[in-house]
Amino acid sequence: MSWRDRPDTRDRMFSAFAVAKELHEMMWHLLEAQQRTYDPDIADAARELVESLATLTRRSVDELESLGIGEIRASVRPVLLEVSAEVRASYFADDAPMHPDLVPGADLAGTDLRGHRLCGADLRNALLIGADLRGCDLAGVDLLGADLRGARVEDADLSLALYVTGPQLAAAHGNRRTRVPAGVPVPRSRPGE
Repeated sequence: MSWRDRPDTRDRMFSAFAVAKELHEMMWHLLEAQQRTYDPDIADAARELVESLATLTRRSVDELESLGIGEIRASVRPVLLEVSAEVRASYFADDAPMHPDLVPGADLAGTDLRGHRLCGADLRNALLIGADLRGCDLAGVDLLGADLRGARVEDADLSLALYVTGPQLAAAHGNRRTRVPAGVPVPRSRPGE
């Protein structure tokens, strides 16, 4: 059944689709967490959460609409944060200081970040709209929920960045030399190319 066949179901189907999309995004991040952690207990926790979320995605429209997505996010969040901390810690072996503005939720819109040490930074939920990341190495940078609209990522290396999604890359300005994580879909056409 399609909402086109039954327009009266449109709002409910779109609402259920939004929930299913969030569940799939959480599974995507958990699969990455499972691959990136060295802790077998965390890997098991991530795997179990993926299995649980996969079961939820097969529910009916009514059941999807009634899910407490906030509670589900709250159960996933600790695993993602723990893996993020584990991965990012490996980039601080030399004790070099991190720029104080490179924090979760930072407003870095339009900021030129070239020349800053970014490896291992926690930029979760940061506003990076129009930020200049050209040629930057983003290894171990947590980009979960970061807003990359219009960010300049030409020649940047995001191949080892954490929690990068296709929509984030599609919103940024990259080029053919922008390196992205394996498995993350690369936009077919990039702005400026």
